[in-house]
Amino acid sequence: MRDREGAKAARQRFEPVVQEYGADHALHIVQIDHTLVDLFIVDAVHRRPLQRPWLTLAIDIASRMVAGFYLTLESPSSASVALAIQHMVMSKAAWLEAREVNGDWPVFGLPDVIHVDNGKEFHGKALARGTAEHGIALEFRPVARPHYGGHIERLIGTMMGAVHLLPGTTSSDIAARGSYDPQKHAAMTLDELERWLALEIVGRYHAEIHASLQLPPITMWKDVVAARSEPLRLPHDVDRFFRDFLPFEERSIRRDGVHLFGLRYWDDVLSAWAGRFSHRMRVRYDPRDLSCVFVEGPDGTNWPIRFADLSRPRITLGEHRMARAALKERGVRATDEQLIFETIEEQRALVEAAVRETKVARRRIERRDRSLAATSGENSLDREVEPDEGPAGNLPPLPVEEWS
Repeated sequence: MRDREGAKAARQRFEPVVQEYGADHALHIVQIDHTLVDLFIVDAVHRRPLQRPWLTLAIDIASRMVAGFYLTLESPSSASVALAIQHMVMSKAAWLEAREVNGDWPVFGLPDVIHVDNGKEFHGKALARGTAEHGIALEFRPVARPHYGGHIERLIGTMMGAVHLLPGTTSSDIAARGSYDPQKHAAMTLDELERWLALEIVGRYHAEIHASLQLPPITMWKDVVAARSEPLRLPHDVDRFFRDFLPFEERSIRRDGVHLFGLRYWDDVLSAWAGRFSHRMRVRYDPRDLSCVFVEGPDGTNWPIRFADLSRPRITLGEHRMARAALKERGVRATDEQLIFETIEEQRALVEAAVRETKVARRRIERRDRSLAATSGENSLDREVEPDEGPAGNLPPLPVEEWS
């Protein structure tokens, strides 16, 4: 086997697994991983095929309960990990009610250990700091040892097996698909797929007997919760908890404010620190909305800081990067904030005009519509910060591209 198919294939088939990876109580160990869903979705406006979304799943090892998930059009990133962790930790009652899902999903709380693979999105400094800040151990699988992630891999397989029954599925086997065209038969939007997954998890997966446990996961959950020596832990501050997992950069506070990605931010609270600290301060940002960043003060408080020019529209990191790339192609190398925003507005107009013509444009529109709607809704990072008003408020929401 080694000589014919390689060492990896031989190791996966013949190497003995001498120790089972298990957990003692509820939320002792949670595994997180991503998968590209075996299904094409359609846009919410024209019901035309878009792409296959990405799903981030978390599983509680002790009970096999789904601890949380996050569905997105973006490739796996530190932000999708943060949103999946937020969904895992917080109570899901309001989330289920908003999606009109009747059922009980009692999994919430801070885990003792988060177990992940070696993807770059799991090696970000934001995740490392966020887990350390909240007393969570971050463990990585041994390289080239997939059986250490067997629980989450089996859960992904179970979820994808259910997805294969939906219209627009790509199946997992090209040969089995035959002449079936998944894009032609695609019928569900991203929101509809999210609700379907919630129903599948709460109404079927949690309620059916698990092959390894010989019990439904929901029943096992009650047992492993009772096995805990202390109550489930919850974050003291919900908003701060999510911000602790956001990507960040360290910047000096200048006399004219904070500069990040060539954009300038200002608030009167910065006056006390401008030019008075020799060390840099931590600036957190949400890639879905760059109109507001969070500066961590000397006492650990995160202060929301908006664009210095409040008339600027809300933009995403993906839009910003596309604008910078377009300017670079035109030979503009110096950072010019006004030029960046003018370029973004031009690109938005082009996307709007092309939305009925190309699939790529429709993807950008769909990402745009979901991006800042999430940051101003239930996933808002700073609920006290009001949305932009005036000219900026009349601009359309924004697309999101990949971020690191």
